[in-house]
Amino acid sequence: MVNQVDHRTRLAWPAKMAIEVREAEPEEYADAGRVTALAYREFVPPDDVGDWGRYLARMADVAGRADRTHILVAVEDGRIVGCVTLEIDGRVGDWDGDPPLQPGEAHIRMLGVDPGARARGIGTRLMAACEARARAAGKGFVTLHTTKRMEAAQRMYSRLGYERTEDHVFPDGFVLMGYRKELSGSIT
Repeated sequence: MVNQVDHRTRLAWPAKMAIEVREAEPEEYADAGRVTALAYREFVPPDDVGDWGRYLARMADVAGRADRTHILVAVEDGRIVGCVTLEIDGRVGDWDGDPPLQPGEAHIRMLGVDPGARARGIGTRLMAACEARARAAGKGFVTLHTTKRMEAAQRMYSRLGYERTEDHVFPDGFVLMGYRKELSGSIT
C-alpha cells in the first residue's frame, strides 16, 4: 500500500524503559507536534492536492491549540513518543461544523504515536490518561473520530470499549467515523 509505514521496522528501544504520560510543557510543543504529524503522514493519499498537507501542518501546531485544550505526551527516556489532544472545555476549532462540546462530553483528537514506537501500548496509555482526565473534570463520556484507513486505531478503540456513533461526512465526501465511550465512575 502506498505511504504505509512498515511497522516491523522499530527503533532500538530498551525493553524495560518506563513510559510517562503527562501534560506537555511549552518547550515540548514543537516536538509533540512533529511526532503527531509523523504518525499521520502515512495516511496522506498519493493524489493529495494539499488538504492533508495543510492538516499535517495544523496537527504539528500544538502551541496553536494548547491554550484551549489539553496536550498530553508519552515520554520515554526523555523523548516524546506519542501525543494526544484532549478537548474538555474548548475545541480545537479547526473545521467548519465543529459543534461545541455537549454537556458531559470530552473529545479526543490527534492521537499519534511515533511509527517506530508503535505496538507497545503507548496509544492505549494516552487514551487511558485522557479518560482519567475527563473523569476528573466530571465528564460522563468521551467521543472521538477516526478515518477508514486508520484500521489499527479502530481496533484499539473497540478493544477499549468505544462504540460506533454517527459519522461526520464533509462536503467533499471525506468521512470521519464517530466513536463514543461512557465513563464509569465519572462525577456527573
